[in-house]
Amino acid sequence: MVLELNASDDRGIDIVRGPILSFASTRTIFKKGFKLVILDEADAMTQDAQNALRRVIEKFTENTRFCLICNYLSKIIPALQSRCTRFRFGPLTPELMVPRLQHVIQEEGVDVSEDGMKALVTLSSGDMRRALNILQSTSMAFGKVTEESVYTCTGHPLKSDIANILDWMLNQDFSTAYRKIMELKMLKGLALQDILTEIHLFVHRVDFPPSIRIQLLIKLADIEYRLAAGTSEKIQLSSLVAAFQVTRDLVVAEA
Repeated sequence: MVLELNASDDRGIDIVRGPILSFASTRTIFKKGFKLVILDEADAMTQDAQNALRRVIEKFTENTRFCLICNYLSKIIPALQSRCTRFRFGPLTPELMVPRLQHVIQEEGVDVSEDGMKALVTLSSGDMRRALNILQSTSMAFGKVTEESVYTCTGHPLKSDIANILDWMLNQDFSTAYRKIMELKMLKGLALQDILTEIHLFVHRVDFPPSIRIQLLIKLADIEYRLAAGTSEKIQLSSLVAAFQVTRDLVVAEA
């Protein structure tokens, strides 16, 4: 017998004292083996509920096993962690995601291009749920799922957008580069955080001198930290353009 609950919906102490306690406390007469309680998103449970669950686990360990699924282990109280065996699951690889996505696409009759499939896998970062959500949203909004429609639906900058931004920062003067990037951000509704993430990948691919690369990465990290703290995107965009223009001047000076 299996009891499956989504702890993010029913996360109070009442769910532990009610359905879980009732299920765990009864014994099966004609069936052998253990009962199984599956709690998905258990990290959303309140601390009181987790403490109550700890006592239920201790009391009914002879006939019931508990499976707690969570996103953040730090939100599970230590007393509950100590009574469990931890299994960590990393992001899925593209080799595992693509066949499942193809199965869903075939069953649902969705029109997906090859570059659209690559975009789904790239933006989901190994998260199958996110990949399916993006697939559904893009299909409903645009009909055909292509690379451009996927990036547009998620508000993520296209590779061509990042190429243009880098070209402006490295080859235009400060005012022109800043103005063009601001116009692109406003036109496509791009977040500076997403632009910064893509640019960071570019910095690792370009053959900058080591000392210059280190300085630039430190500046990018500072900008990301300030964005996370809630500072102005306009000011941080100015800092980003300035960092690349200083890098450009250093590269020219060393050449």
